[in-house]
Amino acid sequence: MEILQARPGTTAQQLAAALEVTERAARRYVGILREAGIPVESVRGPYGGYRLGRGARLPPVVFTEEQALALVMAVLDGRPAAGDGDDPVGAALGKVIRALPEGIGRQAAALRAYAAVAPGPSAARTDPATASALVAAVADRRRVVLAYRGPDGGAFDDEVDPWAVVVRHGRWYLLCHSHRAAAVRTYRVDRVREVRRTARRCAPPDGLDPVAALEEHLGSGWRYPTRVRFDAPADRVAPWIRPPMGRLEPDGDRCVLTGSTRNPAMYAQEWLAAVPFGFTVEEGPELRAAVAAVAARFGAATVPAAASG
Repeated sequence: MEILQARPGTTAQQLAAALEVTERAARRYVGILREAGIPVESVRGPYGGYRLGRGARLPPVVFTEEQALALVMAVLDGRPAAGDGDDPVGAALGKVIRALPEGIGRQAAALRAYAAVAPGPSAARTDPATASALVAAVADRRRVVLAYRGPDGGAFDDEVDPWAVVVRHGRWYLLCHSHRAAAVRTYRVDRVREVRRTARRCAPPDGLDPVAALEEHLGSGWRYPTRVRFDAPADRVAPWIRPPMGRLEPDGDRCVLTGSTRNPAMYAQEWLAAVPFGFTVEEGPELRAAVAAVAARFGAATVPAAASG
């Protein structure tokens, strides 16, 4: 039924090849469908074949075994809590599994029950209603007012032009123009507490690439400015630079990374420490202090322990 639904005009030969059976068996299967009341029509001629007739009542969703198991894996990978039936996504997944044919459903249920999933360190739960409200505002090109809570717990309202909702590494972001900051901003959707639509219209910039724009602005607008000069050309340093670190620009046989951060310690010990080139922190006293702390810690690790008497 799935083959005939997806490819009307499938011949007995094509149907047999897809099911890996003989043409005689394929015709027998068509006969079984007809006996079950499924209107399968035969059309003669060079463009003929089998097709489902009008009024055919099909299951709303038909999965192959591979598709069903891949769906369960994708859900658990993106939302580890879906292994719990009390989770709303987990409850929805349970309904899908119960609607599957017995053999496939049993395998999908076992995969869900016995796969142990560890939440990622940056996992964050996004409220579906909030995400839906923001997507609707993007689609309708309506300005909204966000009630937002920052990473430090501080709350504020911001009137924004929503341009796109982007999912990146398991997190949902709103790419927008902030009228509060008069600049482009990227807000984490899981930190949005309320979305209030306004009557004002808005539109994204022409030719906007939401993913590229998000990557570009993840490293801007934070509390602590950063500027780092690397002792290597940009093409060698670039593979080690994450978009949230800022914008990397060539400077002769060296390059300069300009951005901002809310967490200088993380910027120094998780990001800069991983770059295998010499560098100098030119701006940002907070980042300079964080780099000095990391250097002192690594330096202390190389000092031999005092010999005991």
